[in-house]
Amino acid sequence: MEEKITGSEALMRCLESQGVDLVFGYPGGTIMPVYDKLFHYQNKIKHILTRHEQGAIHAAEGCARATGRTGVVIATSGPGATNLVTGIADARMDSTPLVVISGQVGTKVLGNDAFQETDFIDITNPISKWGILVKKAEDLPDIISKAFFIANTGRPGPVVIDLPRDVQLELIEWKGYKKCNFIRTYVHRPKFELKEIEKVANLLNTAERPLILAGRGVMVSNAERILGEIAEKGDIPVATTMLGLSVLPSRHPLNKGMLGMHGNIGPNIATNRADIILAVGMRFDDRIVGKVSEYAPNAKIIHIDIDASEMGRTINPYLTIHADAKDALTPLLPLIKQNTHTKWMDLFSKCERIEYEKVIKNQLKPGSDSLMTMAEVIRKVSDTVDADAILVTDVGQNQMSAVRYFQFSSPRSVITSGGLGTMGFGLPAAIGAKIGCPERPVCLFCGDGGFQMTLQELGTIMEYNVDVKIVILNNNFLGNVRQWQELFFGKRYSHTQLLNPDFIEIAKAYGIQGENVKTREEMSPAVERMIKTPGSYLLNVNIDPENNIFPMIYPGDAIDNIRLNESQKLNVLEL
Repeated sequence: MEEKITGSEALMRCLESQGVDLVFGYPGGTIMPVYDKLFHYQNKIKHILTRHEQGAIHAAEGCARATGRTGVVIATSGPGATNLVTGIADARMDSTPLVVISGQVGTKVLGNDAFQETDFIDITNPISKWGILVKKAEDLPDIISKAFFIANTGRPGPVVIDLPRDVQLELIEWKGYKKCNFIRTYVHRPKFELKEIEKVANLLNTAERPLILAGRGVMVSNAERILGEIAEKGDIPVATTMLGLSVLPSRHPLNKGMLGMHGNIGPNIATNRADIILAVGMRFDDRIVGKVSEYAPNAKIIHIDIDASEMGRTINPYLTIHADAKDALTPLLPLIKQNTHTKWMDLFSKCERIEYEKVIKNQLKPGSDSLMTMAEVIRKVSDTVDADAILVTDVGQNQMSAVRYFQFSSPRSVITSGGLGTMGFGLPAAIGAKIGCPERPVCLFCGDGGFQMTLQELGTIMEYNVDVKIVILNNNFLGNVRQWQELFFGKRYSHTQLLNPDFIEIAKAYGIQGENVKTREEMSPAVERMIKTPGSYLLNVNIDPENNIFPMIYPGDAIDNIRLNESQKLNVLEL
């Protein structure tokens, strides 16, 4: 005789069978039966109670990005569910695998505007990979297995399961759980012809100015090592998107830096001089491409991506390969010939020298009488912390500076909100990253604006004793908007200046140590104390309010039309 259990019990058994041992969430009325079962599973499935549903989903994102596993979030219906929407959109844009379980009102009152009812599936359909309203508890095992399969295969993304309260309480016969590995209408691992890979090899082997552009898809498919071997064998420089940072270690000789609006000079100049570009696991977004009509005019572009909808959306490639990055790069490696491109590499060396003299030196070593820059603080933290540290950022100037000046040695070392650019992402994402990878140090850089959007998650740090090193780069402004107002709106700083609270006293209220850093002389010893002190620590660092992020490609400009500062453009004739 088969055992009878409730839908909530079935959900717990499914999660356990799927290998889930960690969930993030916030309870409420319609999800209470699930939380009641979580009480009985607390020795098997750890639940992290955040202080806001947005904190829960960003923490799940941080955990997923750091570990490569699917993050799980649980929330109640109505406002609890809608508080997850920003995180779902963020995860969809940045290819982060999540299973989102939302409570829902009972099936008999659906559509009657019952208390805390929202049509959550229709709300999230445009921003999720798959969504379903569960109408019968007996369907749960099949739905849960499909959800995890869809979330973390193909191009990863968020899946939403809306679970009515009566379905959670419904009795069913438990027939066991089987992991899904096939859905007839869902091709998660596209097939391709080997002759296409031979074409790629021939193009790269005969190129004079080859360039690899690597995105997050390389890490999603665990293809970092193979991509590095291809680059080394063919002597091909590698540039990355912001989400592709840490595909190669910072100090790898073929890692030429970041592409795009605030990227390094070399990759942007080289993109418009390359004859062959191999783009892997990236989507040619507007911040990378700049002026489309002047993008890579001399290059035959090869685009390898798991998401066919990204091919040709912005740039028309010479050759497309619809494939998982590792599947495509593995047969490519033996076809790549040993090569050298000395003259081509000289271009990057020239660009690096110019960027150091015109930008980096001024940021890392400003005059002693000047105010502190973000870059010098970030580099000091990077040099002091363990080389295997994970960098987490919020969004804005702190983000652009951190990804430029923090150095890393391992994959999955940069966690930031890319496509959506979500302020408030940083603190909860850092919590999730540390819980997911407790053995790795986690350093978070925030602006004073973004930090205040989710600062209540200091309570999560306090409750679970999470060790995150937090640096607020405080300029009393919404810095990135202020920079654009300075450059494009005649310095009319409309509603971007902030009157801030005492962040150290707030941290102290949550039992977190910290200190204010007002001068350059205080900065180095304060960073060293932060890194050496067990547990979380907060530094509130006074930054020059007019510290802008350069190089910069102005909106609508070609990617080789590079501004070195507010008044000086790069002279491409120097190159």
